[in-house]
Amino acid sequence: MDKDLTTEQKILEAARKIFLAKGLDGARMQDIADEAGINKAMLHYYFRSKDKLFQQIFAEVAGHFLPKIMAIFESEKTLFEKIETFCHEYISQVVQTPYVPIFILNEINRHPEEFLKKLFRNQMPPVQKMVKQLEKENEQGIIKKVEPLQLLLNVLSLCIFPFVAKPMIQIITGMDGTGFNEMMEQRKREVSTLIINSIKK
Repeated sequence: MDKDLTTEQKILEAARKIFLAKGLDGARMQDIADEAGINKAMLHYYFRSKDKLFQQIFAEVAGHFLPKIMAIFESEKTLFEKIETFCHEYISQVVQTPYVPIFILNEINRHPEEFLKKLFRNQMPPVQKMVKQLEKENEQGIIKKVEPLQLLLNVLSLCIFPFVAKPMIQIITGMDGTGFNEMMEQRKREVSTLIINSIKK
């Protein structure tokens, strides 16, 4: 029998909701079937496993988000503008799909080369352009001499860590989901300001 696109869309929407509420590990196929208003056998007909379903959702998220990130790197913005834009775009995206960082970390540890090829569709980010920009802005006296990899790691880790540690942060602070999202909205500015001040001359 032919697969119905409307049913498939209902499943994907239900899966996004369940993954958002329970994470990849906590989500069950029965939960997704119930949310989509179908039986589990029908769900398995469309998607054989939870991992296959999640991978499709992740591919959609990556397909929407990665071009934005590549465009930031490739733009003619100043380094400070790129840092501000990246922090804003990255945190905004992960607030909507908080299960993605854990999934990425798991997949990178399981199949690093294969996963990165899929993620970037055999195209690596334009790292050399960023390196040249760092060198140029250092020569112009705009920024201190900075190791490109260290700068990238600083930006990524400061943006990603709160999402990875979200359960711990919420338990320690008593913060609910709304409070966490409000904190992350502030963090868009906090992270970019901290990084920029650390490299500005």
